[in-house]
Amino acid sequence: MAKQNIYDNETFFNEYSKLREREVNANNLFEIPTLYALMPDLEGKRVLDLGCGTGERCIDYLNRGAIQVTGIDISEKMLAVAKSQNSDPRITYIKMPMEDIGTIDGEFDVVISSLALHYVEDFQGVVANVYRLLSDGGIFLFSQEHPINTCFSGEFDRWTCDENGTKIYANIANYCVEKRYESTWFVEGIQRYHRMFSTTINTLADAGFKILRIEEPHATEEIVQKYPDYYDLYHKPDFLFVKACK
Repeated sequence: MAKQNIYDNETFFNEYSKLREREVNANNLFEIPTLYALMPDLEGKRVLDLGCGTGERCIDYLNRGAIQVTGIDISEKMLAVAKSQNSDPRITYIKMPMEDIGTIDGEFDVVISSLALHYVEDFQGVVANVYRLLSDGGIFLFSQEHPINTCFSGEFDRWTCDENGTKIYANIANYCVEKRYESTWFVEGIQRYHRMFSTTINTLADAGFKILRIEEPHATEEIVQKYPDYYDLYHKPDFLFVKACK
């Protein structure tokens, strides 16, 4: 089956860009701070970014001491922005789906992926290739949609609410059914892959990785007081982070 490249859909790309331009969004409040809290020391390191998008973080990795950064992404639109706005002689951008990283030559000290692996069908294959590409002691750090969220396919109401419309709890179904599903986010037909938490961790362990840290960022009282819409995250986390070592 052809790999989906939804970020080159004009409508999706424009709406996603507007979302990321907003100061208050889940990426800025939860995903980015957690990713950098888990980030290893990049001084003198060679970094591979899986799903690099528009390249802002590739530049930041250089600013944090990386000597070489390779960013891959399947989206021509994302890479066009990366090359025009976030270029540097020490950065190489490659148009490539993550499933094809086995064709990359060289070795890396750190492999990072931000909210991209839930689009990948062959997670086991990607993990095996990451392990091969990493130097001994190298770090694999990634975030993905939390399995609690990816098991929801829109077949029923996402939330159970009280008479005032306040969300009481999230509705979960088919968590143990691992599959590809489609959802609507700006456009219809967004393809994601649901894997149980245990599958994600066991796949890493079976490939030879040592799990160093797992994080599930959630709302704090301070955030909820300032941004009440994020009360949802008292019920369930949006993201799962894993830091592993070869």
